[in-house]
Amino acid sequence: MSLPASDRTKQADGRTTMELGDVLPLTAEVRGKRLYIGGVDMVELAREQGTALWVFDEADLRNRMETYLHAFRSRYERSDVIYASKAFLNKAVLSLVREEGLCLDVSGGGELACARAAGFPMDRVFVHGNNKTPQELTEAISAGVGRIVVDSRIELARVSEIAGRLGVTQDIYLRITPGVEADTHEYVRTGCEDSKFGFTMLEDFAYTCIKDALEAPHVRLKGLHCHIGSQIFALHSFREAAEVMIEFMARIRDGYGYLIEELDLGGGLGIAYTADDKPSSIDEFAEVTTQAVKDCCARYDLPLPRLLVEPGRSLVANAGVTLYTVGILKTLPNIRKYVAVDGGMSDNIRTALYHANCEPVIANKADEPRTEIVTLCGKHCESGDAVVIDMPLQHPDLGDIVCVFATGAYNATMASNYNGQPRPGIVFVKDGQSRLVTRRETYDDLMARDLEG
Repeated sequence: MSLPASDRTKQADGRTTMELGDVLPLTAEVRGKRLYIGGVDMVELAREQGTALWVFDEADLRNRMETYLHAFRSRYERSDVIYASKAFLNKAVLSLVREEGLCLDVSGGGELACARAAGFPMDRVFVHGNNKTPQELTEAISAGVGRIVVDSRIELARVSEIAGRLGVTQDIYLRITPGVEADTHEYVRTGCEDSKFGFTMLEDFAYTCIKDALEAPHVRLKGLHCHIGSQIFALHSFREAAEVMIEFMARIRDGYGYLIEELDLGGGLGIAYTADDKPSSIDEFAEVTTQAVKDCCARYDLPLPRLLVEPGRSLVANAGVTLYTVGILKTLPNIRKYVAVDGGMSDNIRTALYHANCEPVIANKADEPRTEIVTLCGKHCESGDAVVIDMPLQHPDLGDIVCVFATGAYNATMASNYNGQPRPGIVFVKDGQSRLVTRRETYDDLMARDLEG
């Protein structure tokens, strides 16, 4: 794997840090030459905690959670917001989610274990995954989770058997594949027919499986779920998904005499990774989604269901940044200028996977314009190891502290120990104070599971 060819015609944009707009965390500011977030000097924080380092703006996190809840409940009284924990998970963020009154989406036994350790209310937990193991299902049902989102006929039988063995009736959703082609990267497009997720609507398969769910013992079909993808800018895709799902609910009522009480339309709202991105707002997303549900229910004479959405990236991505220290500078004339940092694909795999890009600034030169085009490359043994590719940056020097914005989603949760790299620590900042909420891994941590040697 290697980097794409450099665009030698690309020009530095000359923007300063505060001209990056929606990319920035809520409390980002420049004081003198330095970048501050949550009232904390990012240069001093990097020196105190070391780099690479993940930093989250707590005020930003809380503000987005509150904005989501208000945007939906002010338009649609019976609605809930479920935090998709795969985007970013530790006990500290779960405390915020609990305090702000959101529900929680978990997609594996480890995510459920973290929720239990954080004291998250189990009745507000929704369990996802296309291949939940019998052990994971047993753990979830034993814990008393609110809903299990069933992904296949095989899983329906498993949930029914395990719930019966435990002497409970488990509330479930069926995940439906609505056949909506969202305009996003193919790797994060999940609502099309060719998908490993959910019950396809082709040849009436999903409709037939509704009967199976209604007849299965020890389960109660409470609702339907769909998710069309991630990092979506075109809101019409969400309306299309709502129309498909509510038409399906009407068909279930007419064919089986059964009213679906709850509808989960998933997440996927896009965010600004670069200053040129223009995503829709949370309010615009809520308006399109809630109005679509109201319009479609009126068309089919259906009572309004409880409505749920599952944001992840749009709650945490822009609230998080990553700090690095510049270690090597290398210029290849007429090809590319490399700025090597003390992290890379072990803490930000998105660039290698999708050639995704983020906006970088030098935190100790934050007042200066970004006058050079550089590639921030990582320290790993892969040619494709980069954090940003051919993006504007202030003139770099050895020892500079680089801040890469919009790294709060999927960086920590997809991190690895490639080349024996310990995963970074995580710091929350607020009101001029910083607190380490997840410590940096040590070399001893890397070997803690070895039984021989």
